[in-house]
Amino acid sequence: MRRATLIRHPGEGRDLVSRRHGGSHRDPGLRRDDEAGFTLVELLVSLFIFAMLSAAGVALLSFSVRSQEATEARLGRIADLRRAGALLAGDLAQAAPRSWRDEAGAGRAAFDGSSGEGGGAALIFVRRGWENLDDSPRPSLQRVEYRLVENRLERRAFPYVDGAAAKGDTILLEGVRRIRLRYRDREGEWRDRWDPTDASAMPTAVEAVVGIEDVGQVRQLFQVGAGA
Repeated sequence: MRRATLIRHPGEGRDLVSRRHGGSHRDPGLRRDDEAGFTLVELLVSLFIFAMLSAAGVALLSFSVRSQEATEARLGRIADLRRAGALLAGDLAQAAPRSWRDEAGAGRAAFDGSSGEGGGAALIFVRRGWENLDDSPRPSLQRVEYRLVENRLERRAFPYVDGAAAKGDTILLEGVRRIRLRYRDREGEWRDRWDPTDASAMPTAVEAVVGIEDVGQVRQLFQVGAGA
């Protein structure tokens, strides 16, 4: 009696083992088609998230640049205000009780101060200590005028105390919305204007409240005649 020979193909042994173990065994070298890479939906989601992160980064960078520019502009305005205040403080500290004459020859008081509201000349007075670096034939006294022109605070200087036209205007501060001045007399009272009957009388102090764009309202006090 002849024996029957069972012929198996090379892959049937593995299939038999796989069926015996519930089909859980797989060849590690083989992968399904759906595990070969990203799907189109996954790729679109990744691109969307990347776009959102990029937009957020650009917006944050733009905000930082704008904030830095605004801070620098504000600090620049404050520095201009300090320089203008330092110049005014130096002039008022050297104020002299010396009356003067205008271009028409009319006599004027030593110190003339308005409220500053409405623009125009706010302060006119004579100061000591005018430096003469080139040894010009002139006195050390100088007439100066502070005025608000549109939105600019300007300082006007005169080459001579009496009967001379202005030498030139220097812009001290721009963006000035309003300015309000008050003057303190020797009795300690504050006045909105300084127009005493005594032509040589001067206030003891000046209060300046300046409203500046992007800065707000700033109040400063100046002593008059401290260098006398």
